[in-house]
Amino acid sequence: MSVINIAQKFAQFHDHWSPKVIAELNGQAVKVAEVAGEFVWHDHTDEDELFLVFQGTLYIDFKDRTTVKLQPGEFYIVPRGVLHRPRTETGQEVHLLLLEPIATKHTGEVAHALTVSRYDRL
Repeated sequence: MSVINIAQKFAQFHDHWSPKVIAELNGQAVKVAEVAGEFVWHDHTDEDELFLVFQGTLYIDFKDRTTVKLQPGEFYIVPRGVLHRPRTETGQEVHLLLLEPIATKHTGEVAHALTVSRYDRL
């Protein structure tokens, strides 16, 4: 394994809501993603999901609790089974790192135009 420069990884792509795997450890995938606008409401029945913001402001909406606002350097773990929707402010792009089990489906069991069935690796 070599040193991974996250800023260099972000420079390698510019598509939104399509996480890229940059490393794996103990059955977990380390993913980077650029996001803008609203994502789809979904949950992950068996997996927790960590969102760590590098650039911009990310909002995570919930049906049953208060929206979480994340600034650069902050992270939040969405517990398994919790319905959520990540989003950004209009016109803003957010760079984030995700940490979740490698088998985690992008949109849980929801089929949507934004669903990614196979993760690219950088």
